[in-house]
Amino acid sequence: MKAVLARRHGSPESLVVEDIAPLQAGPGEVIVSVHASAVNFPDTLIIENRYQFKPALPFSPGGEVAGMVKQVGEGVQGFAQGDRVIAVCGWGGYAEEVRTVPEKLVALPAGIDMEAAAALVITYGTSHYALKDRAALQPGETLLVLGAAGGTGISAVELGKLMGARVIAAASTDEKLALCRAHGADETINYTSEDLRERIKALTGGRGVDVVYDPVGGSYTEPALRSMAWRGRYLVIGFTAGEIPKPALNLVLLKGCSIVGVFYGGFAQAEPVRYQAFMDELVGWLAQGRIRPAITERYPLEQAAQALRVVADRKATGKIMLTTALGRGEG
Repeated sequence: MKAVLARRHGSPESLVVEDIAPLQAGPGEVIVSVHASAVNFPDTLIIENRYQFKPALPFSPGGEVAGMVKQVGEGVQGFAQGDRVIAVCGWGGYAEEVRTVPEKLVALPAGIDMEAAAALVITYGTSHYALKDRAALQPGETLLVLGAAGGTGISAVELGKLMGARVIAAASTDEKLALCRAHGADETINYTSEDLRERIKALTGGRGVDVVYDPVGGSYTEPALRSMAWRGRYLVIGFTAGEIPKPALNLVLLKGCSIVGVFYGGFAQAEPVRYQAFMDELVGWLAQGRIRPAITERYPLEQAAQALRVVADRKATGKIMLTTALGRGEG
């Protein structure tokens, strides 16, 4: 089978594509034939050894895939050969097969597109947990989404609207903001041509926003924090800008607001029963068409480095997907 491998830590261009032996399921393991693998920002970090999870070399990046169960090992219950699944694997997904365990599989109902399913867990799962659990977002509240045109940002826009919020989407180009509006944003801010803080003030009548969803960090953090409403919640999702900000904590005091960390992987590990309930709700919404991942680019598995470069350079709009020969109907 083909696999994209990191044999040394480095940039996307350091990855290699190799033919390796097909995987075999050991006791308690499941082998999934991959149809589609999502490209996520953490994939750019894990290959550089800058992520919180550090697999041993060589390894394949790729934290979430959709496909079909190929083989189950001794003792596996709940899944069988031929089942359609999402695998939340952490790494290993940039390959034609991935080895995982039943606890990291999500059953996929018939009729759900494999690419949409592969785009669900890391982005929508993070945003769902962030908005529902960490922020306790309420209908009628105002949500500001930074980096709103990326895969994670679009998921926050969609879920914020689904939960009844007024959504303000902020991104760097008018093209990206058009995508945000197409996915439900009520208002938009181009923070390369507009003053972020002044525009928020104008859109909220000076009141500020109840929740900030921030996967970007960097220079946008302070003006967004200064734009919080009383008892607001500032969600720390990630740092795609590359800089971990050091906010002035006097702002938290003056605003009566909270800075809230969002670690979805930690939630899944620490609270598996609630994690499964959240995932069941997301899959249901996907099946009902209430959420629709914005898959804007597709690359064959062999071009994983090019796809990762787009994400690493923050040029991605929506979600980028890798497809295998099986997923393209060639296998």
